[in-house]
Amino acid sequence: MQAELLLIDDDRDLCAMLEELLGGEGFGVTSLHSGPAALAHVEQHHVDLVVLDVMMPGMGGFDVLRTLRKRSAVPVLMLTARGDAVDRIVGLEVGADDYLAKPFHPRELIARIRAILRRPAAPAPGAGERLLTVGPLVLDLARGKATVGERPVTLTGAEARVLEELMRAAGQVLSRQQLCDRALGRPLEAFDRSIDTHVANLRRKLGEGAPEIRGIRGAGYALDPGDPP
Repeated sequence: MQAELLLIDDDRDLCAMLEELLGGEGFGVTSLHSGPAALAHVEQHHVDLVVLDVMMPGMGGFDVLRTLRKRSAVPVLMLTARGDAVDRIVGLEVGADDYLAKPFHPRELIARIRAILRRPAAPAPGAGERLLTVGPLVLDLARGKATVGERPVTLTGAEARVLEELMRAAGQVLSRQQLCDRALGRPLEAFDRSIDTHVANLRRKLGEGAPEIRGIRGAGYALDPGDPP
């Protein structure tokens, strides 16, 4: 089945170009140019991934993302101004799965979209591993949802993938490059803080009682396999 993409950008010429480009790659593409229209579309139609511009008049990209995250876990790729690290970090903190700086090469956009969509299919019942468990932390691989004890934890798709890699390697250090390759499906870029931001979000969301995600200076991150103190 073709993936259905929603482009949210007030630049109509850019949207028209991207519709042609992404349509030629086999994606279904809908373009909308305001936040309210886009939010209504997500509620009424199936969307596999949203490409969302930060800078829009009226309801800006961050406000769209905040509202969207209250309603949906659909993956979001944010388009940010080149060199604006603050926008990138804020977008990830609010719930974006990844970002791409404008201006961008069209092939890079396609690669980022495919990386986000390239997720393991949900396993059929009895078809193998479904749950990962480290102490009181449980990750449902099929649903991308976690629990700490009896407390449910809502994760974005990227956060769930980062947590999965850390849980699979519990007690071992994974470099930021390894986590970026495995969880985000792309190489780590210079000055890229995506993994650090996703880890910070995980620590905040998992909260007290969860196994600790330890930062190892100059090496990466490791999930403590022992019981938390």
